[in-house]
Amino acid sequence: MDERELLVLGLLMTQSQHGYQINDFIERNLGQVSDMKKATAYSILKRLDKQGCVDVTVEQEGNRPPRQIYSITDHGKKEFYDLLRSSLAHAENVTPAGEIGLMFIDHLSRNDARELLEIKLDKMNELIETLTKIPPHEEGIGVNLSFRHRLALLECNRKFLQETIKELQ
Repeated sequence: MDERELLVLGLLMTQSQHGYQINDFIERNLGQVSDMKKATAYSILKRLDKQGCVDVTVEQEGNRPPRQIYSITDHGKKEFYDLLRSSLAHAENVTPAGEIGLMFIDHLSRNDARELLEIKLDKMNELIETLTKIPPHEEGIGVNLSFRHRLALLECNRKFLQETIKELQ
């Protein structure tokens, strides 16, 4: 299952868009839940076009360069719903970044390990603060659920770091 395809198809479910609109929306609104790069979005759009999930039309406005407009097809809508159902029902054992480092923490002095985890905790607190400042999304609950989930995971990680730092003292 490719969540990036789900993201692009989901954005096209609301309206036809050109690639720049899709990338701009992802960067401005979904930067906290997706780290998709512009080149990735365009390659996904190209792949979705080859699979018959999107139609591509070329639009020309005045002297501006032509741009491709992507619209979801009936096949794309079916694929979207299949991916959506799979995503919501899927559970995986994800290895968080830094997990391998924890396995080898005994190779550092307790003081060094604690100082490094305190740096990580500061960064975690910054991420949590950033997420708590995001205003609620007005349409539907999905985007809000995604941000709440991310916040809950970060808060859980923060609690673990705080407990571990105490243990290392």
